[in-house]
Amino acid sequence: MSKRAIFEEVAEPRPSAPVAGPRERPPWRRGIALWLWLLALLVAVMVLVGGLTRLTDSGLSITVWDPVMGSIPPLSQADWDAAFAAYQGTTEFQQQNHWMTLADFKPIYWWEWGHRQLGRLIGAVWLIGVLVFLAAQRIPSGWTGKLILPGALGGLQGAIGWWMVTSGLDKLDVASYRLAIHLGLAFVILALLIWYALKVRLDPVALLQARRRRAGAALGWTGALGLLVFAQILVGALVAGIDAGRSYVDWPLMQGQWFPEDAMAIEPLWRNFFESPGLVQFVHRVLGYLVVVVALVAAWRLAAARVPGLTQRGLIMAGIVLAQVVLGIVTVMHAAPLHLASMHQAVALLLVGVLLLTRFRAAYPPATSLRA
Repeated sequence: MSKRAIFEEVAEPRPSAPVAGPRERPPWRRGIALWLWLLALLVAVMVLVGGLTRLTDSGLSITVWDPVMGSIPPLSQADWDAAFAAYQGTTEFQQQNHWMTLADFKPIYWWEWGHRQLGRLIGAVWLIGVLVFLAAQRIPSGWTGKLILPGALGGLQGAIGWWMVTSGLDKLDVASYRLAIHLGLAFVILALLIWYALKVRLDPVALLQARRRRAGAALGWTGALGLLVFAQILVGALVAGIDAGRSYVDWPLMQGQWFPEDAMAIEPLWRNFFESPGLVQFVHRVLGYLVVVVALVAAWRLAAARVPGLTQRGLIMAGIVLAQVVLGIVTVMHAAPLHLASMHQAVALLLVGVLLLTRFRAAYPPATSLRA
């Protein structure tokens, strides 16, 4: 064996090439995002249809809940007679709509039937999408549960909808607090869909890098505004549930007073917050003023964050809030006609969407160059 030199360089062995294994297929992030946006659009339409269902007193026209066979409308004269006879047994018909004939009944039946079919369509679009993404094994890691959650909440929403309807079969209207829960859950589902649609397009590395750039103060103010807007939506549902928007049609006073004298007339006291038209509309007005203040402060903090796009979004958000308040005042002063009340709800949907887009930009700002 030959001798080795003292200063001989020993070359490090080259690492062996990795053994090629099965490649993991990339997730369909863009496709999932588009599917979530479609669901969000359908849910927004559902909210508008549900609002019109309430405003047209169509919600109690179908007195049974059959998730499967309920999709089949009356097909014969006997079927229509049976459906109308069931409606004639409700308190709403006996005390308010006793003048209705079968011809008058059919439009409100078809509206409620369409409302329920739209719910079934949303469920079908969600289920088909989940099954396709699962079968293709293209769901990003950690996202399976998140994609199932909106569908589970949608099923719960259907049950809550029927729970709401049952409260009005032996009364003139459905319970206002059940209506608020029904509408509140619809906005929760909508917010989840929008947030997930924005977030799923970023991979974990991009999310982590963007999170380090988050605008903390702006994020906090958009969160506060979001909570206030959600509270205002719930109170708005109470206003609609007891027709409080048609009880006090002057502004800024309420029948000549800052605080209605009969606002606390119902006993026990807690029922006034759900059933007193004066107190419910007063709370709705005060919350509206508070939302304006917080929206303006949030817009200022968004501009101070110096994140690209946040200033413009903050101004748009504040502008929508101001427009919504003006529209709400006009709606009340005209005793909440159908077109104004529906427009008021549509602007609320727009506000929620813009607020979520703004909050997402504050939470996950895009990368910028040093020169920018």
